Amino acid sequence: MTIAQEFEQGFLEEPGYLDYGRVGPLSSVVVAETLGQTELLSRARFGSLGDLLHQDARMRAAVSAVTGFRPDQIVAQPNTSTGLMHAMFGVTGGMLLSAGDFPSVPFAAVRAAEALRALTPTWLVTDHGRVTPGEIREQLTPGIVAVAVCLVDSRTGHVADLEGIRQVIGDRLLIVDAIQGFGVVDAPYEVADVVASGGQKWTRAGWGTGFLALSDQAAEQLTPVFSGFTGTGEDDDEDPWDQVTPPSPGARAFQISNGDNIAFARFSAALEEIEAVSVASIESAISDRVTQVIDLADEFTVPVASSRDARERAGIVVLEPPAEQLTLLGAALHNHGLTTTTRFGTVRLSVHAGTSPETLDMLRAAFTSYSTAAVY
Repeated sequence: MTIAQEFEQGFLEEPGYLDYGRVGPLSSVVVAETLGQTELLSRARFGSLGDLLHQDARMRAAVSAVTGFRPDQIVAQPNTSTGLMHAMFGVTGGMLLSAGDFPSVPFAAVRAAEALRALTPTWLVTDHGRVTPGEIREQLTPGIVAVAVCLVDSRTGHVADLEGIRQVIGDRLLIVDAIQGFGVVDAPYEVADVVASGGQKWTRAGWGTGFLALSDQAAEQLTPVFSGFTGTGEDDDEDPWDQVTPPSPGARAFQISNGDNIAFARFSAALEEIEAVSVASIESAISDRVTQVIDLADEFTVPVASSRDARERAGIVVLEPPAEQLTLLGAALHNHGLTTTTRFGTVRLSVHAGTSPETLDMLRAAFTSYSTAAVY
């Protein structure tokens, strides 16, 4: 059995699951890691906790292998939103971003602007929700010091052109919310200054997992507004007792307290498996399945609103039936046991490398029911 086949066999969910853009059911390696680390913590045998307490270093090494950032440029976060808050509260100057991006991005910018009045949001006019280099180029001003973007738009499934954006923004900070593509899109993270992501979606590591990665430029320019006692000193051996010491240089400063070591272990196990298979291989497998889903939609004349270009899509397929038939399509999917997300007049299908032929057969049956009942 190949590594890729082992990876696909690690999907434990029952057929019919097409909602990885909302949450990814835990993989088999994550379940095993969770059980093992939980057993270790529950027993707490003499000398056994040392390895558990060093899971942070393992997690940073695993993130480094997938993103290309150095381990010392990475700090654990409980989720994407916390990482974005850390980053945006540290920005001084104008930031260009889309109000239509996932709420974690505009909320962090507005909260930072309201609280500190150091960041000034400038709202990008997008191309039907898609953030593109061209739109950014036309709306840049001298006061913009940072640009924020989602790697994959959660509503359209559009994959941002990070390299193109980097070319047009020059040396401004590029802040990326990577959650909708992390682990499944072979993205050029090296062109970004800030990358924040969680592991509960496509990485299938569960809630409470995430990271913030900062380039050297970002670490130098961002102010670590929320920096706790674990964000001081050069290493964990330095003692912060009896004094409030300055934040550490670099990403380490952007933490408040000790994290969840079992969550670190879960995230590490998921990323180590992804790195072994390669993100590029996973992306290719997902692309094949997305093509199958689009072909099924076309066969039953279900309108597809998301991109058909493999270069612009990840694992999300967005269906946009006539408004009067949205409930009918949702009912057909539900009645055939398919888990999807319906929002803003569209149905979002999220396809992963482990999406099985059985799931696609269930989708075909749902489309059959829908097309039979639909009145044109």
